[in-house]
Amino acid sequence: MKDADIIQQVSQLADEERELRERHVGEGLSPEERERLVFLEEQLDQCWDLLRQRRARAAAGQNPDEAIPRPVAEVESYEQ
Repeated sequence: MKDADIIQQVSQLADEERELRERHVGEGLSPEERERLVFLEEQLDQCWDLLRQRRARAAAGQNPDEAIPRPVAEVESYEQ
């Protein structure tokens, strides 16, 4: 997956996340919608992590195509 593909995926996920949040302002989300929101947030975190890996590899003179998506549990355990 190339940087442009990851950025496009981030855009699509972020659009869906924003639409879901805006659709229910003041109402709250159903259990299914909350589950979907968590999924979207996790996928976004994975995409950003992969993009950071690719950029770090490129900056270090390594092949960015060798970066691989890390498991959600690993990405979600990073401290901000």
